[in-house]
Amino acid sequence: QVQLVESGGGLVEAGGSWRLSCTASGSFDRINSMGWYRQAPGNQRELVATITSGGSTDYADSVKGRFTISRDNARNTVSLQMSSLKPEDTASYVCTAEASLGGGAFRGQFEGHGTQVTVSS
Repeated sequence: QVQLVESGGGLVEAGGSWRLSCTASGSFDRINSMGWYRQAPGNQRELVATITSGGSTDYADSVKGRFTISRDNARNTVSLQMSSLKPEDTASYVCTAEASLGGGAFRGQFEGHGTQVTVSS
């Protein structure tokens, strides 16, 4: 199994920058893709950004050019650098990862509990 723990949530002013981090731990063979979802009250869950083990990235249109996802494969961590933040970026940000388990026989998708980012206007 994989445990994902996010850190870095907080309150930031609109136009500012903020950084989230997430570390994966547990029993797995390797972490494949990693990413971040966000969930705001009354809104649908949105996949914000993903990154493969090879470093290929993908972003939601709503954050392109403002957010940057990165990872450290050796430490099984993923980070989300957010800039030019807007009040509509306020949400709980949830780390997600796909991992290979059982000698590569299985793949599982795992999520953290989320960390709150609030952007004040």
